[in-house]
Amino acid sequence: MIQEKELLVRQALNEVKDPEIPTLSIVELGMVYSVEAGEEEVRVRLMPTFVGCPALDIIRRDVENKVQSATGIPVKVDYVLDEPWTTERITPEGREHLASFGIAPPMAEWWEKPPCPFCGAPETEVENLFGPTACRAIYYCTRCRQPFEGFKPV
Repeated sequence: MIQEKELLVRQALNEVKDPEIPTLSIVELGMVYSVEAGEEEVRVRLMPTFVGCPALDIIRRDVENKVQSATGIPVKVDYVLDEPWTTERITPEGREHLASFGIAPPMAEWWEKPPCPFCGAPETEVENLFGPTACRAIYYCTRCRQPFEGFKPV
């Protein structure tokens, strides 16, 4: 029974999208640290991508709503702060969804320039390290001449 409940919880978590990247789930983003499904309560522990991320309250609310709807029992959501989230936690599917949304997935090292998510060209330049969110930078593709966002490696 508990294993079935945990499966329901994980399926519900896969439906919770990042508010700033609506094609990417928090599972694909690698934010889910642990799930404990008991008879009386579900406990979900998440890793924030950035501690000061303004979307954390929205994500907490969405997790509580989706999981409680799926299981019918109360949900407790905690954020893990003693272990940092890194971009290595983004799943291969998550990287594909980032690119399809026009955001270059993070590179292994901060100095590497990502290929353009639109044309795939490696000829890109950093336009601004400060993008629309703390986790993204602005790049420019010199081949297709498209500006694009790229996830910063952390």
